Amino acid sequence: MKSIALDVMGGDYAPCEVLKGAKSTLDDEDIKLYLVGQEKEVKDCLDKVGFKHYDKIEIVDAPEVVTMKDTIISYLRGKKKSSIKIALELVKNGEADGMFSAGNTGAVMVNAKFILEPLEGIKRPALAVIFPTQKGESVILDVGANADCKPEHLFQFAVMATIFSEEILGKKNPSIGLMSIGEETLKGNKLTKEAFKLLSNSKLNFKGNIEGHVIHQGIVDIIVTDGFTGNVALKVAEGMAENLYGHFKNTLTRNILHKLGLLLLWSGLRKLKKKLDYSEYGGAILLGVKGVVVIGHGRSRVKAIKNGLLTTKKMIEKEVYQKISERIKEVNIGG
Repeated sequence: MKSIALDVMGGDYAPCEVLKGAKSTLDDEDIKLYLVGQEKEVKDCLDKVGFKHYDKIEIVDAPEVVTMKDTIISYLRGKKKSSIKIALELVKNGEADGMFSAGNTGAVMVNAKFILEPLEGIKRPALAVIFPTQKGESVILDVGANADCKPEHLFQFAVMATIFSEEILGKKNPSIGLMSIGEETLKGNKLTKEAFKLLSNSKLNFKGNIEGHVIHQGIVDIIVTDGFTGNVALKVAEGMAENLYGHFKNTLTRNILHKLGLLLLWSGLRKLKKKLDYSEYGGAILLGVKGVVVIGHGRSRVKAIKNGLLTTKKMIEKEVYQKISERIKEVNIGG
């Protein structure tokens, strides 16, 4: 039975909403969950949500909580008994096969790098997300782990994303695009130009530069960029999706004729909202560390928590991080 360390204290609606997600997951899945958090609060919430799966859980007391306002100094030097650190230590010690948290993204990433450590040969772990497109799904990375990158970092991101796409999304020989300010080879800054050379000389399925306005079209399976650019692109896409859905809803409820039209469009709008909803994808995956780490959105509710746990379980079962470790040894920076 696979096991996951769940940061019960992470997220805007923790701990009870997180435990509702755990309950929903255990209703359908045969896994073990280490519920890491303040023991009294965890037990109180288990009673409130009508938890029944006590044979599939183990409560691990973590008296300290990393909040969204904590700084890197506070969660590195202090709070040694936080739910994030203890959950990661369970993975490092081999008690848990992976961990999921909807808490402070920076705290999870930084602690994962120190506690689990990067895989041998990986210079910078990267944060990857599954991104809905017109043709299905693409992977974007990095979306926040590394604001400043070197060309070889982007090359390694592409290798890790290729393995992830093959194993998790079932894509054979996935295509790769490098985000830049133009499709032409000479467009971009020093980083993208040098990364372009590395990717072009490799055996990866590199298709060249792509611009930001086409990331929704699904013309490539993987989009590689630095963490600063990727995070901005992701946040803009999330905001646009929410605003677009809200705009349609507000416009189509202004009068009776619009409301009648809304009834005809409602099924299609619901499908569109579901496709663009971050909660359907569970969370971002930290690729390149010695263990499975999935980070959910801070606003995650039951469905998002459940999907995050399912993504974690799938990453464990597919042995993605082990395969990245094996594959990265086979490639040279020059291809």
